[in-house]
Amino acid sequence: MFSTSPRLRAVLLAAASAGLVAAAVPAPEPLGIGDPLFPHLGNPGYDVLAYDIAFTYTGDNRKPLEAVTKIDARATDRLERVNLDFAHGTVRSVTVDGRPADFAGTGEDLVVEPGRPVEAGARLGIAVTHTSDPTAAGAKGGWVRTSDGLAMANQADAAHRVFPCNDHPADKAHFTFRVTAPKDLVAVANGRAVARTLDGPTATWTYRGAHPMATELAQVSVGRSAVVRRTGPHGLPLRDVVPAADRGLMEPWLAKTPGHLRWMEGKVGRYPFETYGLLIADATTGFELETQTLSLFERELFTRSDLPGRYVESIMVHELAHHWFGNSVTPRAWSDLWINEGHATWYEALYAEETGHASLERRMRDAYTASDRWRAEGGPPAAPRPPAPDDKTSLFRPVVYDGSALVLYALRQEIGAAAFGELQRRWVTDHAHATAGTADFVRLASDVGGRDLTGFLHGWLHDRKTPPMPGHPDWRSEAPRSAKPA
Repeated sequence: MFSTSPRLRAVLLAAASAGLVAAAVPAPEPLGIGDPLFPHLGNPGYDVLAYDIAFTYTGDNRKPLEAVTKIDARATDRLERVNLDFAHGTVRSVTVDGRPADFAGTGEDLVVEPGRPVEAGARLGIAVTHTSDPTAAGAKGGWVRTSDGLAMANQADAAHRVFPCNDHPADKAHFTFRVTAPKDLVAVANGRAVARTLDGPTATWTYRGAHPMATELAQVSVGRSAVVRRTGPHGLPLRDVVPAADRGLMEPWLAKTPGHLRWMEGKVGRYPFETYGLLIADATTGFELETQTLSLFERELFTRSDLPGRYVESIMVHELAHHWFGNSVTPRAWSDLWINEGHATWYEALYAEETGHASLERRMRDAYTASDRWRAEGGPPAAPRPPAPDDKTSLFRPVVYDGSALVLYALRQEIGAAAFGELQRRWVTDHAHATAGTADFVRLASDVGGRDLTGFLHGWLHDRKTPPMPGHPDWRSEAPRSAKPA
């Protein structure tokens, strides 16, 4: 963990000896933007415009990477200190606008004190020289060690375990990654390749995204990889990254992506980014992840003999659908998670139905049967219970997947398939490359549906019990299991 910079430490000690810490030099403290599910994530007072992050990887995924994170931001308030989310790394130095700045660690925040206050509206450039540790004790999420290197899985609150940032999806920014590694390895990241330069035994790859991105969607991977390229709809460049030894084995799966893209575009419109592809990592994560332009998948998903091909394809479509719902249109708060996971699950299930593999209505009826139990266990879709303190991925419960897709099914039943389809297309167009929340969705649904749907959707999104399903008065939801006596 990082320590306090020498000058700030001296100031704090001097103030403490004079009994003036509370009155003169308030101790650095962790802040947050008040997200009900992750109260200490994000920081007030500034808006990040861009990150430029350089990692140096030695080839040993048990050793910390040397890193420099540069942040271009605009102050929205007058700031005497700037809090960044950061944990599990050693901070060596910090500068603000090119001048050395003092810093201190508190909780999972890095608190930076510029030489002079930053006025509201002013631009500021922060550069942090630090390490990034793939083996940090207690770290859950962030770097994932693979059999041949590293990948990244930052959802929901783990980007700050890799690099200093404003780690909340409400503050999207442009990203550039510069990765230096042994030249016999391959480094990839979000966006498109800008450059590759050689310097003796190492190479440096530079990648830049064309659109803003939430920190939870960042991806950097290094390993003995093959990069497989093809062309998608409208000439879209596709880039898949797989273990080099698995290139032939994975090709039948990779070849399905252009068809998945055409199917999704037929539902909601043009793919919103500059490239797409699969990153197949030889690692055990327990999940797949829609990292922007390069979705992360476990190798095992494609090699297990007990998984039907139709199931694997539905998961591929799920992560692709997130690039409209979650990546381009990003949740404003973590309680808006139901929008992106509900839609990704919806298109996963719809694809299965339209390819003749599974009934959407049957899946929704099964979800309805379980819905009251899911709500009792995890809260309603738009007001989920906080995750367990030691397992933030426990936020991703059934109620935010099939339980939220059920909300969309009910809405389609209520306003009709044509209006529902228009709503989906309007949602991803009106809020493209921005953030939006539940209230925005309700307003747009009411506009498209031609009447106020606030009351209808409130029950589906916020009530403890599942409302009656339009068009299916016979559907019943099982009562939650009674709590066992203590």
